[in-house]
Amino acid sequence: MKKFAVAAALLSAVVATPALAAPGGEGRVEVRGGLITGNGIDEGTLGLAAGYDFDLGSTAFAGAEVAGDKVLIDGADVQFSAGGRVGAKIGSNGKLFATAGYTFSDIDDPYVGAGYQHKFGSNVYGKVEYRHQFIGNFGDFDTITAGVGFAF
Repeated sequence: MKKFAVAAALLSAVVATPALAAPGGEGRVEVRGGLITGNGIDEGTLGLAAGYDFDLGSTAFAGAEVAGDKVLIDGADVQFSAGGRVGAKIGSNGKLFATAGYTFSDIDDPYVGAGYQHKFGSNVYGKVEYRHQFIGNFGDFDTITAGVGFAF
């Protein structure tokens, strides 16, 4: 029950944050898919994410994100995650970032990763991301995803 309370608090923070943000921050929603691999398992994954990035001047940003990702095998539950990211703005359209957070549902463990997001026009963006999931009692997993989203 504690994990759901933490998730609800983080989701509330992400949803409420735009009202508190300074000019220049942006919300985002995306759909993504990719590959999860580890322990002899190679499976597809598909998910949705929402977040908000705060501007930290003209060259940096920090943000929060919540997501739900489904490993595309029978019997797997949706894996929910909540985390943050911090990074550098690359030109006027790119964001290079490091990310970390916690995944919960079938797997309750932390992750770290890195990625790049690039805007195509004023609101649509593409994103690639790598995550390393630290699974304490089963063995670690790596996930590589690509996505498309809408920034607002």
